[in-house]
Amino acid sequence: FYYITLSMVKETRYYDLLGVSPNFSEDELKKAYRKMALKYHPDKNPTEGDRFKEIAHAYEVLSDPRKKEIYDQGGEDAIKEGGISSGFHNPGDIFNMFFRGFNGPTEPERTQNIAHNVNIPLEDLYRGTFRDFKISRQVICKSCDGLGGNRQSIKKCSGCGGSGRKCVTRQFQGMIFQQVNSTCDVCRGSGETIREEDKCRVCRGKKVSTEKQSVRLDILKGTEHKKTIIKRGLADESPGIETGDIIFVIHEQPHSVFSRNGDDLVFKMKIQLSEALVGMDRTIITLDDRVLHIHTKPGDVINPGDAKTIRGEGMPRTKDINSNGSLIVVFDVEFPPSNWIKEP
Repeated sequence: FYYITLSMVKETRYYDLLGVSPNFSEDELKKAYRKMALKYHPDKNPTEGDRFKEIAHAYEVLSDPRKKEIYDQGGEDAIKEGGISSGFHNPGDIFNMFFRGFNGPTEPERTQNIAHNVNIPLEDLYRGTFRDFKISRQVICKSCDGLGGNRQSIKKCSGCGGSGRKCVTRQFQGMIFQQVNSTCDVCRGSGETIREEDKCRVCRGKKVSTEKQSVRLDILKGTEHKKTIIKRGLADESPGIETGDIIFVIHEQPHSVFSRNGDDLVFKMKIQLSEALVGMDRTIITLDDRVLHIHTKPGDVINPGDAKTIRGEGMPRTKDINSNGSLIVVFDVEFPPSNWIKEP
């Protein structure tokens, strides 16, 4: 038993991803993975899919003493050089395996969610709008009902015993042997084999076929930046498991005149010094093309950076579409140049 110091570890990125030190205990590592996996799971954070994968791979390496030793000595390059890639189809496999062991029964297995970013101009978020999409997705083959071929010709794979996975032993740097759980190369993870001549003529044994589908996305007035809109059960299908969702992530596009601050809109107005001192009459064209009049009286001095709040002229509130935030007009007073008075 001894402590590992940072100087004994070539890289710390995997430790940093999970928020643990090189001297973590098994319990600390499990708690750290649980916390980070829940935080960055695609169902909760659709845009953090890559981070979720990295966290799963970091846990897989650090939870295995041999893999951890290789990583500590040689970093990520040593992991790649040794052919020690993830032994899972996707990071959801390790997530499900982990939570099955520590949190009781898991939810039914399902296909991976798909995230799409949707760029929407600010004026469309103000008014409310919709978008039509054409999507291509994998659906259960209707010709063979997802069997892949003739029912009588389907056999259990002899390469993996029907599990779809194989344990392969690999040697690293001539002395360290590593067992890697990988997809069976015979059945490609299906656990079954079908003779070529007995495969479905439509899907060629893949059990799924490609289908194009139209999807309409209704975007409510006042929808926030990075708001997610979920279309249930429209991800790729796979035989025997639940279908995941398509998650649309709204990205607000900047406007040339207005900027958004929660439910409020901000408008920066340049005015002359004379207007700041003796009053002014200005107009603003709103995001729905109405005309607002901005009026100040003589003697109502406007200082640079002063703001005027017009209630009810901001963004619609999604929880109450009959009410709006405020329009905040921020004044930028333009002063004349220092030599504006010419000497006689």
